[in-house]
This record gives sequence, structure tokens and C-alpha cells, in this order.
Amino acid sequence: MTASPKEILLVGFGAVGSICAFCLKKGGLARITVVARSSHALVNDHGVHIKSRRYGEIIGWRPDRLCRSVSDAADQKYDYVIVTTKALPDLITTSTMLAPLLSSTYTKRFGQPTYVLLQNGLNVELDLYDALVALGEPPNSKIISTSLYTMTNITAPGVVEHLSMTDSIFLGIYRHGDFTTCANSDEETKILAGLAAPIDSGGFQVQLVPEIQRKKLAKNLINVVFASTATLTDYTVPALFRPAPKNGSTSYEPYLEPQTASLINQYTIPVLRAMLVEVEALARALGFPDTKDGFPSSLVDETIANQKRMHEDPRNTHVPSMLLDARKGQPIEVEVIVGSIVIMARERGVPVPRIETLYALLLVIQNQALGCKLSSPAL
Repeated sequence: MTASPKEILLVGFGAVGSICAFCLKKGGLARITVVARSSHALVNDHGVHIKSRRYGEIIGWRPDRLCRSVSDAADQKYDYVIVTTKALPDLITTSTMLAPLLSSTYTKRFGQPTYVLLQNGLNVELDLYDALVALGEPPNSKIISTSLYTMTNITAPGVVEHLSMTDSIFLGIYRHGDFTTCANSDEETKILAGLAAPIDSGGFQVQLVPEIQRKKLAKNLINVVFASTATLTDYTVPALFRPAPKNGSTSYEPYLEPQTASLINQYTIPVLRAMLVEVEALARALGFPDTKDGFPSSLVDETIANQKRMHEDPRNTHVPSMLLDARKGQPIEVEVIVGSIVIMARERGVPVPRIETLYALLLVIQNQALGCKLSSPAL
């Protein structure tokens, strides 16, 4: 007998949310409801225009159901609620955004779903965990954390560019304050597998892991160093690695200007590597071993090599989401990507002076963006 499709609510319909919703629906094992607040009218009238290297061009794509708000979507039971919004706790917490679902009224009527936080950064689970505890729900196995690897941007209203030929995701149970339990219970395995099936069917490479925080920290290496540097310099990552176009070849930018490329290699890259080493020191303080399944020290140089390989490509037009937001004058995910590293390091007595410098400078950008956002009549 064929199993009923999973009922999935996806909150946040930006670039990542659009690709995830598209793949989940394409896989055929889930019914997708999407909350698209700012883009609701556009998507309702015209759908989403997806330009994908992997899937081709899809015009007018729509989810199974489209809602304006979480309140509108809180009229049925869900197996999983996937959150793909920006993690901006200094503007709005996840629990506030999901408040209609985190109510006693909703719980009595439908029960609580499993929440899946598909967001950048670290400690994004904390306020949701506290909200579930306050609701009287046992929070164990109610939050799935993720580490996602994809390359996608919104290039125009309603237009999503998907640059990845392979999308991969790690799924793991969030265990509050526990960084060392490395085995899933039977219940946890069942919950993870229930989500993995529709994601895998949709074309993602899925891996279930017994301890997710080390995977999130490894992914955060890219954002805390390379996305932050791109945001502060207003140049995308190819500015660090990509050779200049050859005579007669297709033009592109940015690239390493040959006259001073040696200075980038002599000064910039070593500083970025030192930042990665600071994150590695935090990993050791958290109890992550120097093993393949832990946080291997080889990640430092592998991360640089992988970024170099990807961003040398003349076709690479990817813009880190933090830089995109900064260019638009919107709040950036500085707290969960960079601030979380600083806080966790200070709690454990780990010096991270270079990352603290990044944090201090990014806070200036965030201060101005929040000032504009909080003074907006829309809030």
C-alpha cells in the first residue's frame, strides 16, 4: 500500500525556500504548503520562474498551496514545518514568527509537528526550543537541524537562479546543550527518515547524522570567513581566487588583478586561514574530535581549496546571501553566523580575535540596516 504523502509547511519563500519547495513537490512524496508573505501576490498570479543548471527553466511553478501568513497556514496538521527564512534574532525570533503554530489552541487541535530549521548559522534552535518547553511539549525529537549545501539566488522578483549541479543536506536531531551524543535512538531515526525520503526523492543528496552541530560548524566555516569577507569588501569570493580573463576570452568580474595578486596570496589568504583555525579551536573546545566524523583539522585547508575550485570558474555568478542583503540595505545574519562563534568561544575561553574583528565591523552594517528596518512603517 502506498504511504500518504507527508504534509509539509515551508515558511520562507526566498531562493533556498523556492528550490526546496520545488524539489519536494517534484519528488512526489510530500504535499507542500508555502508561506510567502512579501511575494504572495506575485507568486499567486504568476508562479515562480526557476532557472536551474540542473533542472532547466521552469516558468510559473507553484506549490500545492500558497498562504500569506503562518496564521493562514495554521488550519491543518503538518508532519514537518521547514523554516527557510533568514535567521535574524535581533529583528524577530523564530518562535515569534511561528507563534500561531506554537499555541495551545493549535496544539490541542492538531498536535505539534517536527520543526526543521534550514537556516544559516549556529544556535538558531535556541528560542524555538524554549518555546516548546514553555508550551509543555517535550522538545526532544521535535527539532531537526540541518546543514545545507546549495547555490541559489533571487535575481529579480519571482526569478530564482539555481547554480548547483548537486544539492546536499545533512539532517540531525537537535539536542539542547549536548554536543557529544553520537547515536540516534530508534525514535529519532524514524523522524529523520520520514523527512529524508521526500527530500531524497526530490533530488537532494541526504545524509542522516547522529550529531548535527559539528556539521553545522563545518558549514559555518564558509559563511563566517568567506561570506563575511565578501560583505565587508563588497566583492564576491572570486575576487580572492579567479584568474584574470585571457585575451579574447569571455569577460567576467571580479577577478584577481595580476599586478597585485601576489599580495592577496601573501596577506589575505593567510589571514582567512587563521580565521578558519580559530573555528577549529572552538570545535575542539566543544568536544568535536579530529576525525572524519568529528571536525577534522583537514577542513581548514579543504575549505580554502574548495572555495578556490568553485570560485575560479568563469561561470560562477553566485553572491553570498549576506552580501546580497547588505547591498539591499537589509539586515544580515551576523548574529547566527559570526556572533554565535564569538559567544561560544568566550564561554569556553577560546581566543578568536580575528573573528571578533569581523563581528565588530559587521555590526556597523547591521546597526544601519536595523535602523532603517525598525523605522519602517511596515513594522
